[in-house]
Amino acid sequence: MPYSPNKPAPNLIPAHGGYRNLKSFQHAEIVYDATVKFCDRFIDKRSRTHDQMVQAARSGRQNIAEGSQASGTSKKFELKLVGVARASLEELLLDFEDFLRQHGFALWPKNHPTAQVVRRLAYQSNRSYMTYSPYIEKASAEVAANTILCLIHQTNYLLDRQLKQLERAFLNEGGFTERLYHFRKKKR
Repeated sequence: MPYSPNKPAPNLIPAHGGYRNLKSFQHAEIVYDATVKFCDRFIDKRSRTHDQMVQAARSGRQNIAEGSQASGTSKKFELKLVGVARASLEELLLDFEDFLRQHGFALWPKNHPTAQVVRRLAYQSNRSYMTYSPYIEKASAEVAANTILCLIHQTNYLLDRQLKQLERAFLNEGGFTERLYHFRKKKR
């Protein structure tokens, strides 16, 4: 929020963090847990692909958290890290599509009946990895991969919205440097 002499001065470093409450973080955590289970079930643990997929999923989750923590002193860094999270999940999405193609499995269209069921699970309260585990731990590789693809698409949608919101806020309110300038100017 820009400084206004008619309002009490806000803190120099605004409230930040709170990433566990972000829907994007919650979804990314489910994607990460699901990817670990999938890779342990269907991809050789010694392969580079196993490690890359798990790390891409982890990067999606961790960069949302790190960006949220950094937001108090750098909106620019927050934007960058949320962008990195989005890029990591896009890389993971391609890995799952490659898995399906290379194993001769179908990539579900949006209107696939099971895809619709999986997508609706996002509206359940107290949703966690356990909400999706039957589609990952007990299902075939095709069902598990497509389930995770649905989750990644939903997470990417949330991250795209979050990035747009962060961009608007940065353009309208500026970042830490502008905030620091206003505080210093008021102090003089």
